[in-house]
Amino acid sequence: IDDLRPEALASGSDLIQTPSIDRIAARGTVFDRAYCQQAVCSPSRSSLMTGRRPDATRVWDLDTHFRTALPDAVTIGQYFKSHGYFVQGMGKIFHGGFDDPPTWSTPWQVPKVPPYASAEARAMLAGKRHRDAKGRARGPATEAADVPDDAYLDGQVARLAVRTLGELKRRGEPFFLAVGMAKPHLPFVAPKRYWDLYDRERIYVPASGELPRGAPAFSGHSNGELRSYADVPKQGPIPTDVARRLRHGYYASTSYMDAQIGVMRDALERERLDDRTVVVVWGDHGWQLGEHGLWHKHTNFELAVRSLLVIRVPGQRSPGRRSLSLAELVDVYPTLADVCGLPPPAGLDGVSLRPILDDPAATVREVAVSQYPRAGRETGGRRLMGYSIRDPRWRFTAWRDRDDGTIVARELYDEQDDPHETVNLADRREHADVVRRLTAHVPAFQSVPARTGNARP
Repeated sequence: IDDLRPEALASGSDLIQTPSIDRIAARGTVFDRAYCQQAVCSPSRSSLMTGRRPDATRVWDLDTHFRTALPDAVTIGQYFKSHGYFVQGMGKIFHGGFDDPPTWSTPWQVPKVPPYASAEARAMLAGKRHRDAKGRARGPATEAADVPDDAYLDGQVARLAVRTLGELKRRGEPFFLAVGMAKPHLPFVAPKRYWDLYDRERIYVPASGELPRGAPAFSGHSNGELRSYADVPKQGPIPTDVARRLRHGYYASTSYMDAQIGVMRDALERERLDDRTVVVVWGDHGWQLGEHGLWHKHTNFELAVRSLLVIRVPGQRSPGRRSLSLAELVDVYPTLADVCGLPPPAGLDGVSLRPILDDPAATVREVAVSQYPRAGRETGGRRLMGYSIRDPRWRFTAWRDRDDGTIVARELYDEQDDPHETVNLADRREHADVVRRLTAHVPAFQSVPARTGNARP
C-alpha cells in the first residue's frame, strides 16, 4: 500500500475506516512499531524486496535501480521462485518504471487507467497549465467522482488479482502473489461513496505548523510534492479549509483502497486458499497530514517512518494480537521464508519476525533504523544523511556529513511523554546517556560519491 500511515489501524480508533484490513488483522498480528528503511517509495520498496538497507542497495532517491549496485541480488520473488513457487506481481511493487523482470515467473502487470475520472479533472490535466518539477502535467489534489470502484486503478488491480487467484488455484502449485495498491498516494481520488463515510467538519486538522523546537531546519521540507497539484497554494501555510479537504481525501482514498483489499480477501476465501496462504499487508512508509506543517513523507519523523505491517499465518499461535516489539520492513523477506519453511536466505539485513507471531511480547530487535538524505541550500551545501534510531521509548537522529563522516546535528524525541515530537532534547544534559547509547547504533560511515544519493523532496 502506497503512503499509508498506520493510524488506519490505531488501537480502538475508527478515525479511518478499514474493515477489510481489520478483518485480516483479527486473524494475524499487527506490528504497532514497524518502521521503513527510508520514507520514500523506491528506497523503501527496494529494501523490502531485497532484504537489504538503502546503504547496501545504494537507492536513496527515485532515479536509481537497486541492480546498479547489487546486480546479483536475489529478491524475495526470485528466492521463492527458486524454491518452486510461481511468482507473479501486479500494481505498484517496485517504484514507477523500475520493474525487475528476474523477480517474476511471468511479466509484471499493471492496468492502464487514467488518474482522474471526472471530465473537469481530466480537462485540467490535458490543459497542461500546471506542471510539477519534472514538467509533468498535474491535476487537482482531490476528486470525489460518482463512479464505480473500477474507474480508478486500484479497483482494476484488485479485479486482476481476483482473476489471477483463480488461475493460480487451477495451476495447483505454490504461489507468491504481490499486489500493489496505489492509494492513498496523491492525488486523493476515490469514488464519492467513500468520501460520504466522513463528515468533513469533524475532521481534525493539526494546530501546529512548526517544526519541533530545537530541530534543524533541514529536518523538514517544503511540501513540494503536494504543492505541485493544481489546486494547492504554491507558497505559505496550507489554509485550514484546504487542509481539511486534503485530510478528507486521504481518509476516503484509504477506505476505497481497503475495499479493494476486501475484494481480494473474499476471492481468497472463495477459492478455498485462505487456510493455506500467508497474507502480509504492508505500507511502504507513513505519511504526514499537516503535522509540523508537513505533508507527505520525506522525513525521519515518527509519522513518516512508521509503517503499516500486518502478518497473518494460518495456524499461528497468537492470532488477533497487537505487538509493540520493534520491527522493520526489511524483516518481511526473512519472515516469509521462515513461516513457509524455506531455508534462511543468506546475506540479508533483516531478521525473522516469527517469534513475535507466536508471542507478541517477544523481541527480535533492540532498535529500528531508518534514514533520509538532505543536500543543497538547506544544508549549506553539505550532503547529509540522517540516521534515525528508534528504541521502545526514544527516537534519536544523527545527521552525518556524507563526505567526511562528521555528525553535524542531532535530534532526540521522547515518544512516550512527547508523542507529537514537539521538542528536540538532544542537547539536554539529563539525556546525555540516552544520546550516547543510541549513537552506538548509528551505522558506520561510508563515503558516498557526489553524483548519487540526493533524494528529491
